Amino acid sequence: MIETMKFLNLTGPKSQIDRVAEEYLSKYPIHLENTLSELHNVKDLRPFTETNPYLEDYQKAKELVRLCFGEAAPQSQGSLTVQEASETIRSLDQELSQLNDRKAQLENELENLNQFRNQVAPFTGLNYDLSRILQFRCIKYRFGRITKEYFKKFESFVYDTLDTIFYLCREDEEYVWLVYFVPAPVAEKVDAVYNSMHFERFILPDSVVGTPKEVSHDLDQKIASIQSSIQQLLSQTQDTLKRQEGALSAAYLRLETYSQNFNVRKLAACTSHDDNTFFILCGWMSQSDALRLKKDLEQDPELFLIIEESHKSIASKAPTKLKNPALFRPFEMFIQMYGLPEYGEFDPTILIGLTYSFLFGFMFGDVGQGLCLMIGGFLLYRTRKLSLAAIVSCCGFFSTIFGFLFGSIFGFEDIIEAAWMRPGKAMTTLPFIGRLNTVFVITIALGMGIIILTMILNMINSFKSRDTEKAWFDTNGAAGLVFYLSLIGVVVLFMTGRPMPAAALMAVMFGIPLLLLFFKEPLTALVEKKSPKPESGIGMFIVQGFFELFEVMLSYFSNTVSFVRVGAFAVSHAAMMEVVLMLAGYESGNTNWLVVVLGNLFVCGMEGLIVGIQVLRLEYYELFSRFYRGTGRPFKPYQKSNIES
Repeated sequence: MIETMKFLNLTGPKSQIDRVAEEYLSKYPIHLENTLSELHNVKDLRPFTETNPYLEDYQKAKELVRLCFGEAAPQSQGSLTVQEASETIRSLDQELSQLNDRKAQLENELENLNQFRNQVAPFTGLNYDLSRILQFRCIKYRFGRITKEYFKKFESFVYDTLDTIFYLCREDEEYVWLVYFVPAPVAEKVDAVYNSMHFERFILPDSVVGTPKEVSHDLDQKIASIQSSIQQLLSQTQDTLKRQEGALSAAYLRLETYSQNFNVRKLAACTSHDDNTFFILCGWMSQSDALRLKKDLEQDPELFLIIEESHKSIASKAPTKLKNPALFRPFEMFIQMYGLPEYGEFDPTILIGLTYSFLFGFMFGDVGQGLCLMIGGFLLYRTRKLSLAAIVSCCGFFSTIFGFLFGSIFGFEDIIEAAWMRPGKAMTTLPFIGRLNTVFVITIALGMGIIILTMILNMINSFKSRDTEKAWFDTNGAAGLVFYLSLIGVVVLFMTGRPMPAAALMAVMFGIPLLLLFFKEPLTALVEKKSPKPESGIGMFIVQGFFELFEVMLSYFSNTVSFVRVGAFAVSHAAMMEVVLMLAGYESGNTNWLVVVLGNLFVCGMEGLIVGIQVLRLEYYELFSRFYRGTGRPFKPYQKSNIES
């Protein structure tokens, strides 16, 4: 069902808009509309142009809360005014900023020390004071690395021809780290040769003292000391946040409320009267909530509420708010997947709940497997609140009922008697057709009933929306309904041995509806007092109408026969369980119960999934496509998460 909606205009002093958002809009679900768009004919309306004064403090508070609580939501531990909340956040932010500045400085030092250590570490094999090397004047030195491939070439073909010596410090699978020395006069020439061998040079600071091993050890101590200092600063930060946890939570929640409530101004408008400025808010609310809000506002003399009784003068389309019994509420998931009904359109939630569960049970009739689905789905819904689990539980209930009707429990058909029939064995003899499985006959008749019901629903929806063509002359309108009922009547009369009434019915009741379907566009134009002349010309209209009529005739047949799949799955389910029992050796008296259990699990899982998909296909393509439009827009109440900060 769709709740009755009312359009509201709420007015009050401009200074009261934050109080209104906090006290009323968060209490009563209201779908706000843009006031300037809704009241575009009203003079002297202007938008709010204020800047959110709480946003900066709120952003700081959000970051502090993330540091303090992580992903957990803070809980209110007190009440603060918005001014007190801002002061709390600013004071805490200033205190933590000093710690963060010191931490950033230490992290920068740590990065430089780590970089320096990574340069020195490969040369720890050089047991010589670096400061003395750095003081060489006549001999030039170079620290660096070279790939093993080029090092071998250099050592084999180049090294003996140059005035240079090197000291190998370290090597791994890819690189060789070394220090080479060269007389100053030929340094430029030798450097060029090393560079041609892809030598990567490392520059060491002039301030280093000691051997590379000693320097590396000193750097390790400094790094450890800085890391300890950073850890102490982090602990201080956490201690400060922990100490101020209660005040931080209260300040954050207060600033969040005010910051996001401030954004309601994006949808509001201002107007002036004398020397006073007023705000105006417009939106949709359910009738029950609107009456409660009106009663509540009677005690608030500063605010004025107008409830529009008619929707004709409203620019926006009323949103859809579904309200169904708890048993059928999970099936709203299927409605939302297809599209919400328009306001005033028929809500098919209860219909899909009944037909989906019924058809699933018919196709999957088994007492044992149905109970497993019903209990498993119920437990999963109670623990996880999954709508799909509740749907599975409902389907399991109907599967259990049909299991008793078909006399099947975990595939065994000799434990309980069938209260109705055995799907794989029941046969019916029909005139002109011969023997046919009874299940197929029943499902075709069931499909006919569902198709007739959807045609009636389409007519109801079309009358509500004043769609003349769909109500009277459409395939699923009055003309289509008369034709389809006549078709069923003719089939029944022929099969019961009364061809003369059938021929008369065919001549009269087939011809008139088909003519109405053929001329639906000009007839609709005549009813709506428009020009009945086809835009595409008479010839094209006749050709197009002929093929459309042929397609309509074919669709009636195919859509009806489509319901045979319901019976086919009922028969195949029984057949699959017979195969499982045969593989388990049940007929020979030597039953392998492990095979029985695994077979039931496989059939329950695989066939249950397939049946669920097939029933949903029937719902969408054979039911919804006939009467349901699904073009409604959802009801989105004003909440903190719905207004962007």
